[in-house]
Amino acid sequence: MSMTEPASLPPQPLAGSLVANCLTKGIPMTSTTPRDDSAQSMTKIALAGAIVAENYDGWSPELKEEFARHSYDGHVGSRLLFETNRVRVWEIRLAPGQRVHAHRHALDYFWIATTAGRSRQHTSDGTTRDVSYHPGDSKYLTFDRGEYLLHDLNNTGETELVFVTVEHLDSANEALTITSPEEA
Repeated sequence: MSMTEPASLPPQPLAGSLVANCLTKGIPMTSTTPRDDSAQSMTKIALAGAIVAENYDGWSPELKEEFARHSYDGHVGSRLLFETNRVRVWEIRLAPGQRVHAHRHALDYFWIATTAGRSRQHTSDGTTRDVSYHPGDSKYLTFDRGEYLLHDLNNTGETELVFVTVEHLDSANEALTITSPEEA
């Protein structure tokens, strides 16, 4: 296998019709992180799901600290399946109750849900959302220079939640460093 050939995906993934029919139009992002404590981060983006809390309501001190610690963490999935000079392809596989720590998306990317399920996610603007997914659900996100999305993801359903996420390395922003799972 050459360095540019994809690794084998797990048995459940994407049927051709799932991939061909699920991409949505890119959504412009507007996000800023102040370098001082004078203002909160702002994320103005059409994210999936229903808002269940705002203004950091229900956030533990540990969750707030995790967001600060991982504010530039480019480890956006459970496992990096492969990387070329053009893309990074991630698998996100979460058992019920399992979560992916806070991480930052700065590259244009899309995700595809390969299983049905539910999640709760927190975003750096203090918003908490509950989201339901169906196989084939997808979202494509684009970022102008300096824009990003900082969030976590927790499987609140009763079944395994699986996504494939593809980041485009030729985006307006530089690729972030990928931390090892031990550092997360």
